[in-house]
Amino acid sequence: MSTQHLHGASLAPSAVDTAPGKEPSAAPGPTGRAGAGGRRTGRRRPGNAPRRWEIYLPLGLYLLFTLVPFYWMLVFALRPNGSTSLLPWPITFEHFETVWYDLGYSTFFWNSVWVGVASLFTTTVIALAGGYALARYPFRGRNIFLLALLCTQFIPGAMMLIPLFEIFRTLGLINSLWSLVVAETVFQLPLSLILISGFVRNIPMELEEAAWVDGCSRFQAFRAIVLPMLTPGLIAVGSFAFIGAWNNFLFALMFVNEQESYTIPVGLSYTLGEYSVDFGALAAGGVVAALPVVAIFAVIQRYLVRGMSAGAVKG
Repeated sequence: MSTQHLHGASLAPSAVDTAPGKEPSAAPGPTGRAGAGGRRTGRRRPGNAPRRWEIYLPLGLYLLFTLVPFYWMLVFALRPNGSTSLLPWPITFEHFETVWYDLGYSTFFWNSVWVGVASLFTTTVIALAGGYALARYPFRGRNIFLLALLCTQFIPGAMMLIPLFEIFRTLGLINSLWSLVVAETVFQLPLSLILISGFVRNIPMELEEAAWVDGCSRFQAFRAIVLPMLTPGLIAVGSFAFIGAWNNFLFALMFVNEQESYTIPVGLSYTLGEYSVDFGALAAGGVVAALPVVAIFAVIQRYLVRGMSAGAVKG
């Protein structure tokens, strides 16, 4: 038998496959399914897609690592003194009453709110004006100026304490909450300016030019076109300014020496005694300090995500 005959016989369909009245079976496709008359053999994961446990296991470990300290803070704040229970039962609010009324946290809380809101307002307004100018008005040395703003983020605040203290002492701002507002605004502005200028650059200039053609002034076009599109970015910048002012301990400790002007971080430090620590009061004060921050981020979370692409235009 010749070689050509053997090859022809091997390539020919079998008698079973070509029997009358029976469709030839199709080979399984790349998706793991059989042909039209075949049975399903299962699905394959597309490409190198991770398995479900590969996603949820690291996320679960990270969530556990993050929430355990907060859980212990709640346990110490809600359980009675001397209790060693792993659960806050029976629940007591005596620690909150102690820190709010006896230790003056009601005053510390509203001082922190005032400093945070004032810092948010001043930082956002100045960053909005400066960021718009950096994005829309070309001038010589603009890139160098932006680089200098970025480099200021590498300077620790502790290095500026003595110069700032001398300036505030000369201006009569020591023991005034305005000293904290000015210091926080100065340290929050560089990053806020960079962020706002980036947001403005993502807004097409053609939109403002169209408003100018329609008779709007530059300010009217800014208010009608740019400002609404910058709302997510402004919320992101303002939230960072508020959180920075709320959590700052160093400036509040150095520039404020009177108890009626303390903020919450300084008030927390005074719950630590020389020879003992009231863990219940300390934990209750931590809960009071953390709750506003958690509530703010829960409300503005969607704006923070949108703020990273503020002004983007679909292509």
